[in-house]
Amino acid sequence: MKKDLPVGVFDSGLGGLTVVKTMKKMLKGESIIYLGDTARLPYGTKSSESIVRFSFDNTKFLLKKKVKAIIVACNTSSATSLKKLKEKFDIPIFGVIEPGSKQAADSTKNGKIGVIGTTATIRSKSYQKALKSIDGKFRIFAKACPLFVPLIEEGWTDEKTTYDVAEIYLSQMRKEDIDTLILGCTHYPLIKHVIQKTMGDKVKLIDSGESVALWLKNYLKKFNLLANNPNPFYHYYLTDYPQRFKKIAERFLGEKIDFIEKIKLGD
Repeated sequence: MKKDLPVGVFDSGLGGLTVVKTMKKMLKGESIIYLGDTARLPYGTKSSESIVRFSFDNTKFLLKKKVKAIIVACNTSSATSLKKLKEKFDIPIFGVIEPGSKQAADSTKNGKIGVIGTTATIRSKSYQKALKSIDGKFRIFAKACPLFVPLIEEGWTDEKTTYDVAEIYLSQMRKEDIDTLILGCTHYPLIKHVIQKTMGDKVKLIDSGESVALWLKNYLKKFNLLANNPNPFYHYYLTDYPQRFKKIAERFLGEKIDFIEKIKLGD
């Protein structure tokens, strides 16, 4: 495998850009191909069978682009599909569950950890299982927050409505005296300020996207696959082109996106 090949990243929509942003800071020489399955979002409300099928479609597309590794930048896909993807495809594939859980375990002082995510992610109990495998004494409080994704995709990252929804979702968790909260959806860092204000400054927020980017960096170093390209490229592919996607994505990434292409999976 050539070290100059790009890294593939997929998510159901905008959220995986939080992983891309971190990768661009942490892995400056790496080219990145991003696939947002915007035509079928949100994944969090879909059946497990559908999510697995979508994840296979996304992986096959990235493989056609000759990537050297794939990050499943979607907690829902990681929870339901990662094992099947690793069994099917002969390429390094990283999910966000294990890295985020390990960072949360290292962070907590009182052993009380919260997890928020889509309905499918919370229903899968993937974070709960991963955390318990690290320390069976952890007390874990999980909450599905399904409205966060459409609010973020709509661009409502600082609206009063978003703060109100956060208060409804998180008020009970705040009473549980957790000291660490896993943002179990790569969309959620886009409203990290909202969640932090709702939970209070004493609660450490864990961005699982940052965690998996670090895991990837360590893997590439270990196997001498770390690229040092002075002019890496960043290509973004979407299965649908939401009207405000480019504007929101550029505002979040802090730079212009030069290459966006709408594609149909299966072509």
